[in-house]
Parts: sequence; C-alpha cells; structure tokens
Amino acid sequence: MKVIENTTEFYIEEETVVAIGKFDGFHRGHQKLLGHLQQQQERGLKSVVFTFVPSPAAFFSKGPIRELSTLEEKRHIFESANVDYLIEYPFYQEIADMEPEAYIREVLVDRMHAKCVVAGEDVSYGKHGTGDYQLLQRMALEYGYEVILIDKVLHEGREVSSTYVREEVGKGNMELVERLLGMPYHVSGEIIHGRKLGRTIGMPTVNLLPSQDKLLPPNGVYYSYTYLHSKAGSMPYDGKRFASITNIGTKPTVDNRSVMGVETYIYNFDSDVYGADMEVYLLKYKRPEMRFDGVAALKAQMAADIAAGRAYHGI
Repeated sequence: MKVIENTTEFYIEEETVVAIGKFDGFHRGHQKLLGHLQQQQERGLKSVVFTFVPSPAAFFSKGPIRELSTLEEKRHIFESANVDYLIEYPFYQEIADMEPEAYIREVLVDRMHAKCVVAGEDVSYGKHGTGDYQLLQRMALEYGYEVILIDKVLHEGREVSSTYVREEVGKGNMELVERLLGMPYHVSGEIIHGRKLGRTIGMPTVNLLPSQDKLLPPNGVYYSYTYLHSKAGSMPYDGKRFASITNIGTKPTVDNRSVMGVETYIYNFDSDVYGADMEVYLLKYKRPEMRFDGVAALKAQMAADIAAGRAYHGI
C-alpha cells in the first residue's frame, strides 16, 4: 500500500475506485464499504481510501478529540485489506473552504483519476460539509465516474456508526462494541518499562503507553487477549494470540503520577518483550480500577482477578 501524506500535490495515473470517509473505528459499515471497494479492484481499478488528517471535527474542535482508531491503526487496517493507496489529505482552512464541486473536479477526478466512488448516504466533503452523495451522482455523468451508494448497516434498528461505537466504548460495554465492530476493540503500541511491581510479587505484566489520541474505555480491569510482535518479526511469540487480563488506568495504589496506561498480564508467558509491539483486544469489563490499602491488598485482588480470567478464558 502506498501512503500519500502531508501533501495536496499528488497524481495517480491509474484509474481508481475511491472511498471517502473518516473511518474512525472501522466498524461494520466501513467494512461493507471496503468490500465494495475490493469488488471494484477485481474489475481492474486501483483502490483508494481518502481521509482528512486531522479530521474536520478535530480541526474545528476547541479541545482534543479521542479517536477510536489512531492513524497507525488505520494504516494497518487498510494495508491488511490490500488497499492500493491511502491518501491522508492535509486539512486546513483553505481546504475547509473548498467548494464541493471543486473538490470533485480537482481532487477526485484530476488527482485521483476516479472512475468509481463508493460512499455512504452520510458522506460529506467541501465547504461546511455541504457536498453529499447526491452531488456526487449529479456530477458523475459529466466527469465519467460511477457512484456506488452503500446502505446503512443496522444493529437492532440503530445505524452502526462511529458515534454509536464511541458511546458504548465510553460505557465499557465491550461485548456490544465487538458486535458493532465485528471484532473486539483494541489498543496498540510499543511495550515500555513499568515499575516492575508485578514481577516482584510473582505476577509479571507488560505495559504500553497508549497514544494520547486514542479513546479508552473507563478505567478498570478487562478480560482480553493479546498479540505481540517483535521488531524483527522473528521471535517465537510473533503472530500468536495469548489469553490475558488488562488494567486500564493510573494504578493509584502504587503510582501518584495519574499517567494513563495499559497494563496486561499474559497467561503462561514470561519472556522479555520490552521494545516489541503489542495489541490488546478488550473482551469484557470485569471491575473498576480501585485504590487498595497497600501492596498486600493489591496482590490479593490481582490474584483473584487472574483466577477469574483463567475461568473466563477456560485455561
């Protein structure tokens, strides 16, 4: 996959099929859209995913916006789906003020050589987001491209959307989130050195510092599973799935810095993995994060959590 970033000056020579969107969370609606993109690939078109960086919502927001999917996570998703081009189009005021007709003509047609555009009913682009799928359809004949409109995906009568997923992540309702995404919600990053308290009490854990842009569920303990990836891709654990249990939060019993972290105990695993990459998939919320009266009480609760996790995973 070729990533085009930090520039508006590019040109794709091949004829393309283009999907436009934020793709935050990559839920079942996004997956349906990507399926149509892949069908057009089979017809000989090069596939293009077009997204703005930062998103218009983040650009106009007065405060930080946490994302369901970080930029790196999105890249991994699209590369795994064999997308040919990922365009991370820089979003700034001049782009925000572009008329939607100009966006179709100058970006979709002239720069991306679009012969097919795959979009949902809620697609928006151009000044004030006034460009919609109806405008795409009206201009299709003039510019020689086809528009494929994707119907909404529903879950129990409600549209599956990033907003819906965000709400449920905020509640810690990870089982429903999995149904909306088609896979468990995950947090990824590089394994870092923690305080090594778990190792001293016989319960070694691995830690990652999540991206500041990543939306996390409520602080607490979650049943999970984990993938580990060494930088060289040659360690025995590469690509294997491990049952685990994960704490998201600030570890108030042993750390007064209030730094958000993701700490995971991996069952039947005790290798040195510092510097490796980790993906933690959150399956079910167990309990809230708590402050204990000392390390002994924390150790007892960790042992109980780990035992409950064994029962959950059936190991």
